[in-house]
Amino acid sequence: MTALLRYQADLLLRSQRWLPPVILYVVFLGVGVQSGQPVLGSLGYTAAGLLPVAAWLVRICVTAEPPAARACVAAARGPARAHLACLLTALLVAVLLGVAATVVVTLISDPASNGHRVHVPRLRAAAAGLPATLACALLGAAVGALTSRPVLRSRGRAVPAMLLGALLAVVLTGSPAQAAVSGLVIGSQTGRAPVPLLPLAGAALLTVAAFAATGRLVSRRSP
Repeated sequence: MTALLRYQADLLLRSQRWLPPVILYVVFLGVGVQSGQPVLGSLGYTAAGLLPVAAWLVRICVTAEPPAARACVAAARGPARAHLACLLTALLVAVLLGVAATVVVTLISDPASNGHRVHVPRLRAAAAGLPATLACALLGAAVGALTSRPVLRSRGRAVPAMLLGALLAVVLTGSPAQAAVSGLVIGSQTGRAPVPLLPLAGAALLTVAAFAATGRLVSRRSP
């Protein structure tokens, strides 16, 4: 699996198709996060913005290889393992991007609640923001896996489904991402920084299920 991950990462970097989602995320943060804003609210914004980026990265990795190269890799390593390497590569890139953004936002934001009423230590804020970011990265990867090949092969269907899935994952009540981000927004009002471990666990379970389901589908459709 290590060799597959290295291959997929090299393929992603060389293609430069990662640039649009990363640039979009940087612009999103540049517009919505300003120095001196309450830290927990800014971290919630940072986490929510990562979800569609993670889904987009999954789609990029899943569709990066030409059909002939994909067939060769699947024949050598197995279609399910090759597909899983694509998904994990995108997830790892999204996690690294989210961790870097969380660190930067924590450092430039004001360590206080809304209205500067309650002091919020940066370390405690980061401890709450990082799991929320990871939950959004995981759920975004799950959305990307379920709206890309082999589930949806047509771009005309896959892209709108991915965007709709990402939106619902952020705003739908009961979603792990919504719960994690809402906890940070509420914490920004009260000055308390809840650690969203339950939403993180829920996002991890959903992602494992999505990866496993698409892996089985790839194996079933392979000749």
